[in-house]
Amino acid sequence: MEKITGSEAMMRSLEHEGVDILFGYPGGSIMPTYDALYDHKKTLNHILVRHEQAAVHAAQGYARVSGKVGCAIVTSGPGATNTLTGIADAMADSTPVVVICGQVGIAMLGTDAFQEVDVIGITSPACKWCYQIRRAEDVAWAVSRAFYIARSGRPGPVVLDFAKNAQTGMVDYKPSDVNFIRSYDPYPEIDLTVIEKAAQMINDSVKPFALLGQGIELAGAREEVTALLEKAQIPFGTTILGLSDMPFDHPLNMGMLGMHGNLGPNVMTNQCDLLLAIGMRFDDRVTGNLSTYAKQAKIIHFDIDPSEFNKNVAIDLAVLGDCKETLVAVTKKVESTQHNSWIEGFKPYAEKEFHKVIEKSIFPKEGPLLMGEVIHQVSEATHHRGILVTDVGQNQMFSCRYFKVSNPRSVVTSGGIGTMGFGLPAAIGATFGCPERTVCLFCGDGGLQMTIEELGTIMEQGAPVKIILLNNNFLGNVRQWQEMFFSHRYSFTPMANPDYEGIAKAYGIPAQTVVNREDLTSAIETMINTDGPYLLQCAVKEEENVMPMTPPGANIDEMLLEA
Repeated sequence: MEKITGSEAMMRSLEHEGVDILFGYPGGSIMPTYDALYDHKKTLNHILVRHEQAAVHAAQGYARVSGKVGCAIVTSGPGATNTLTGIADAMADSTPVVVICGQVGIAMLGTDAFQEVDVIGITSPACKWCYQIRRAEDVAWAVSRAFYIARSGRPGPVVLDFAKNAQTGMVDYKPSDVNFIRSYDPYPEIDLTVIEKAAQMINDSVKPFALLGQGIELAGAREEVTALLEKAQIPFGTTILGLSDMPFDHPLNMGMLGMHGNLGPNVMTNQCDLLLAIGMRFDDRVTGNLSTYAKQAKIIHFDIDPSEFNKNVAIDLAVLGDCKETLVAVTKKVESTQHNSWIEGFKPYAEKEFHKVIEKSIFPKEGPLLMGEVIHQVSEATHHRGILVTDVGQNQMFSCRYFKVSNPRSVVTSGGIGTMGFGLPAAIGATFGCPERTVCLFCGDGGLQMTIEELGTIMEQGAPVKIILLNNNFLGNVRQWQEMFFSHRYSFTPMANPDYEGIAKAYGIPAQTVVNREDLTSAIETMINTDGPYLLQCAVKEEENVMPMTPPGANIDEMLLEA
C-alpha cells in the first residue's frame, strides 16, 4: 500500500468507480482535492460550470442518458447549498448522482467558521444517503458505498461532505468495493405467489391497460416490458419520465398520461378493468382527482420501492422487485391473447384530439409561430432519434407532447419538482453522456434566464447543445393558469427580455431568430447541420395554451380540449 493524501485517495477512488466526467466549481474548502485533480486530468475530465446548481443538473443529464452515475464536486458553504435544488430534483426523479462537497476541518465544525454549513443536516431529507468524511482513512470506503447506494435499487443522489483535514491527511490507500450493506436491500426477493396472482389477473382481464414509468428505463427493461405487453396485447400509456420506455410509434402506445397528456389514455384509465402500473408512482399530475381515479379497475403495481405501494392509490396487488426480473416471471405465466375491440376503443379519442388540438398545434395555417409546430419540425429533422431535454413550463409540456423519441434514455426533464433552469445545464451533461447523438434543448425565456450563465460552459467546452428558445415574452405556464383560473389577471408573468441572439453570439455560439413561418424549416436545417452548439430563437404566440388539460382537482377523464 502507498501512503497518499485523502484528496489523492478521492481521485483514485473515483477512477476505481469508473468515473470519467466531473462537473464542478472549485473553492477554498475543496482546494486540496482540486489540487489532486490537477494530476488526473487525463482520466478525470473536469467540466467547469458557472454555478454549483448547474453542476448537479449537468451530472443529472449525464446520468439520465448514459445510465451511469453522474458526479459533481463543489466547495463548502454557498457552494454546497447551491447544489440543494439539484439534489432534491435528482431525488424526486430517481437520478443517480454523487455530490462531493468541501467542508471545513473537523476542529472548526460548529464554530461558524468561514463558509461552514451543516451540509448533512441540510441535505439528508433530500437525498438517498449522506456522509461526512472526517478522516482520510474513510475516503475509499465512503466513495465505494456512495456509488453503490446511488446506482443500486431505486437510484438516487448521495452526498459526501469532505472535511478539509480528511483531504490533507495521509492514508495507506487501498481501493474499496462495497457491494453489500446489511441494513440496505436494494433488490428484494421475488414472491412467486404474487407472480402467479399477477399473471392470473392479467389472463382474466378483458380491458387491461398499462401505465409505464421511468422505473422501466432505470431497470433497462424495455425488452422485458415489450414481451409482456405484446404477448397479452395490453395497450399502454407513459408518464413524462417514461416517454422513452418504448418507441413512440409502437402500435400499443396510446400516448402520454397526465394533466397535459393525450385524451385516450386518460379517459380509458377510468374504463379499463385492470390497470398495470409499472415503475411509476401515481403522481398527482397523472391521477387527477384521486377519489374517482380508476375505481372500476383492479390495480397491479410493479415497483422496486415498497414505499410506493398504496402511497397515493389503493392497489390490489403489489409486485415487489426489479421489474427486469418480475416482468419476465409474469410474462412466462401470461397467456397469449387479443384485445382488439378494447384497443380499437382508443382510436375515436385519438382522432378527436388530433382534429381539435394536435392538427391546429403542429400544422397551423396562419398567425404567429406556435410552440407545437416548432417542436414537431425539430423532431422530424432529427428523424425522431434525438435526445429531448426540456426546461420547465409550457415548453416542457409542448415538447413532451410533440417531440417523438424512438431510442431508450432519450428524455431528460425535471418531472418531480419541476425545476426551472434545469434544461441548459442538463443538456450540457447529456452531450457528454451521449456525444454521438443530437441533443435538443427546448426552453422558455423564463427558464433560460435562470441558468443562462451556463452559456459560458458551452462556450468553453464546445458542448453541441441545440438550444431552441420558445420565446413568448411570458412565464407561459403560470400565465395560462392565470388566464384560465384567475380571470386573465397576469400578475408579474409578462417578461421584458434581452437580446438572446446577441447574448449567444457574445459567447461565440451561432444564433438565429425566426419570426415568420416560411423561415422555420431552413432555420432548423441550419441548426441541425451546424457543428457544435446553436441557439434558435423562435418568436412564438404570446398567449398560447397547452391543450388538452385536466384542470386541477378534476377527474382525469374530464380533459378540456379548448381553453
